[in-house]
Amino acid sequence: MTDIVDELQWRGLIAVSTDEDALRKAFADGPVTVYCGFDPTAPSLHLGNLVQILTIRRLQQAGNRPLGLVGGATGLIGDPKPSAERTLNAPEVVADWVERVRGQIEPFLSFEGPNAATMVNNLDWTSGMSAIEFLRDVGKHFRVNKMIAKEAVARRLNSDQGISYTEFSYQILQGMDFLELYRRYGCTMQTGGSDQWGNLTAGIDLIHRVEGASVHALATPLITKADGTKFGKTEGGAIWLDPEMTTPYAFFQFWLNADDRDISKFLRIFSFKSREEIEELERLTEERPQARAAQRALAEELTTLVHGAAQCTAVTDASKALFGQGELTDLDEATLAAALSELPYAKVTALEPVVDLLTAVELVASKSAARRAIKEGGAYLNNAKVTSEDAVPAESDLLHGRWLVLRRGKKSLAAVEVG
Repeated sequence: MTDIVDELQWRGLIAVSTDEDALRKAFADGPVTVYCGFDPTAPSLHLGNLVQILTIRRLQQAGNRPLGLVGGATGLIGDPKPSAERTLNAPEVVADWVERVRGQIEPFLSFEGPNAATMVNNLDWTSGMSAIEFLRDVGKHFRVNKMIAKEAVARRLNSDQGISYTEFSYQILQGMDFLELYRRYGCTMQTGGSDQWGNLTAGIDLIHRVEGASVHALATPLITKADGTKFGKTEGGAIWLDPEMTTPYAFFQFWLNADDRDISKFLRIFSFKSREEIEELERLTEERPQARAAQRALAEELTTLVHGAAQCTAVTDASKALFGQGELTDLDEATLAAALSELPYAKVTALEPVVDLLTAVELVASKSAARRAIKEGGAYLNNAKVTSEDAVPAESDLLHGRWLVLRRGKKSLAAVEVG
């Protein structure tokens, strides 16, 4: 392993940090106990959270000790958004989400050996604290003039919505987390996204005031896409780590469809491949972009990492089968359903002529165009070439008794559900 700071810099994972020389010395003297917090504001983490999970995984692989904090307390409050007040979720909902999020983080970390990871919940040290204790022991160390200077707070103060005292106090809770982890586990470093920098430094300042100690923070950059759209979002919404919210197939396709202009950055941030392997994939992208070797390599690596090798095999088999490189009938119902949900789609009540179906899913503009496609040999039903302009699918053609896959040419696909 090269110097971990050099490694993180090469991968574009350091947007801002505390004193770099002190950070390098801390790692050299190590191991460093480092924490990253995840608030359960939804039933699943998403791709933005994955950046942080993989960063603490890298730090653990470099010999450091990670603490994965799931915010059972801070999740009840909500980090201030720049735009509007958060809706507060019921305590029982947050408690359920805590367990879901915890279960998503744990597979990425090792809980054995001298630098074994530990999962923590900040509700453990806040639930028994009275308001008086909170204000006297913690609140007195925060200066309001510094608190209102935090970017998210400042934007809200200058907006029509303003900001509640509840959300304004969030940075005190996060600062208290760092102090508590410093006391309990000797934690001297916190990581997070660059939009969290104000909250990260709140903890640094609190530890310095209360304990007289110097600790560290490292923030990763917010990821942007070359086309200007938001990273981790599709037309269907966010890309979640929960397979019930974003199917493994859709997850795989997100990476497979990555823009050539973004793939180098994505490889460095998300992949655990070596520099040499990544640089080779970058070279292949430059020389033969149509092969999408880098996108496929990253899609396979991350789908395996997040959803397991079996799911990765299932979705790659589905992807191949849709384009005639495998048997559609071999795909299980859940994988096929996930794959077809990504395609142009139509639902019909009964089997109709292929000409009508091609038109219904808009693979062609008209029935005459559909007939022409069939006549020219460019229309396929379940990967079998349609040879008659009067062809009608049979019941036996229905995949899992429900679906038909239509294709025009090599790449234009659509799905029909019958029933």
